[in-house]
Amino acid sequence: MSNLLKTAAVTTLIALSSTLAAATDAAPKLPAVAVSEELVIDRREIAVLDSTMSYLEEGEGDVVVFLHGNPSSAYLWRNVIPYVSSSHRVIAPDLIGMGQSGKPDIAYTFADHARYLEAFVAELNLPEITLVSHDWGAALAWDFARRNPDKVVRLAYMEGVLPPAFPQESYEAMGEEMGGMFRALRDPEKGREMVMEGNMFVENILPMMANRPLGEAAMETYRAPYSTVDSRLPTWMWPREVPINGMPASNVQLMQDIQTFMGDTDMPVLLAYAEPGVLVPPQAVPFYTDLIGNLETAFVGQGLHFIQEDQPDAIGRAIADWLRRN
Repeated sequence: MSNLLKTAAVTTLIALSSTLAAATDAAPKLPAVAVSEELVIDRREIAVLDSTMSYLEEGEGDVVVFLHGNPSSAYLWRNVIPYVSSSHRVIAPDLIGMGQSGKPDIAYTFADHARYLEAFVAELNLPEITLVSHDWGAALAWDFARRNPDKVVRLAYMEGVLPPAFPQESYEAMGEEMGGMFRALRDPEKGREMVMEGNMFVENILPMMANRPLGEAAMETYRAPYSTVDSRLPTWMWPREVPINGMPASNVQLMQDIQTFMGDTDMPVLLAYAEPGVLVPPQAVPFYTDLIGNLETAFVGQGLHFIQEDQPDAIGRAIADWLRRN
């Protein structure tokens, strides 16, 4: 990495750190807690379109599909799944190009992920399903439910890339630090150096946005899918898919369509949120309670963005109880 681009990468990380400073001051890193980093759930693989998708599966009964975001994988849900699999069949795929799924020669846009997700559900011949989702997985879940209202009977989400956080009207509207970070991430040279060369989402953003020190087992699992520069393309495409300043136009429309669907649907919905959170802080909860008719909320405790690494037991209990009652 050139000295100029190293400086840009450091500047971007400082900006991100500053943006999260208030959150991390309010929620200092917790001491090591009893969060297992071992994966003991069976992993399977299925051919999907021109590639393969890997997934975790456990339990029997009505189907619950867990969807992750960037730069994680189904591994993120390892400690949440057992609370649900005791009474349901749980399936947690690695999104295409991520985790242990295949890495076909595609752009890894939102539309690509949606296409592979739809094919994955079709290949497994899944009946009516409940979706549980996080980050970009939440946008995928809401979009899938909007397009398949007869198949999705319930939806749970947390820390989603969703309205009201997005779309953003401009980089300036995001503030100097966060707007500057996204400008850099979307720059063809700076973004490539930071994310493709530096593996920034795995090495820096992921541990920064968990509220406990991630152990080596977790970090090695998150690193494993991205051992080469080219393998990191999905993690770089996701920030370029965030709708800012009208672009990508398709994802501006996506967020508008999701918000409209949120207001129209009568399916049971669960929002799990943490304090201080990142994309869905407690202050954002009224937006959803005012918009979504059949919504329950569950406060799961202290956490930043990757709250499954901070509060898996509280999340698991909240989902299991919601499923029991709905």
